[in-house]
Amino acid sequence: MAKAPLSPAAWIEAGLDQLTAVGPMALRAEPLSRYLKTSKGSFYWHFKDVPAFQAAILAHWKDHAMAELKAEAAMDGTPTDKMIRFGQNVQNDTAGPALRAWAHADAAVKAAVRDVDSARMTRLVALMSDIGVTNDDFTKAAYGALVGLKQMNSDDGEALVAFAALVDLVMALK
Repeated sequence: MAKAPLSPAAWIEAGLDQLTAVGPMALRAEPLSRYLKTSKGSFYWHFKDVPAFQAAILAHWKDHAMAELKAEAAMDGTPTDKMIRFGQNVQNDTAGPALRAWAHADAAVKAAVRDVDSARMTRLVALMSDIGVTNDDFTKAAYGALVGLKQMNSDDGEALVAFAALVDLVMALK
């Protein structure tokens, strides 16, 4: 039986998986074709070249991150619930650490990460404001903790427990 052709979405998901597992050097036709057990022709059927593929990965990641943020913001709950959901949203971004590392060498990746960080910071500022915290430095520190915990390859549960401790501290201080 013939193998079903891969969609652009399948290539992008494989690219994100390999970016996370191996790094940006895996985002080329040859290693991805081996990973997906298919030909390079399939890659080039969907993408003009490697830079077009990488741009598609970035667009997909950014669109997904923004959609997740919007969905999380639309949910009801207590201020603490909202803060914890925000933390879960950031922690669920499995490609984030790899993208941050890649951003050191690629301006387009740096811009995409900066855009997502900016949107997340805007959301976190609003969440902090809802509980009476208006110090932007604390907001930056809380977001930095979330991102840093992920960069440390911390278990998502451990990272969320640490973020919840910060949220508890803020709630106790207000």
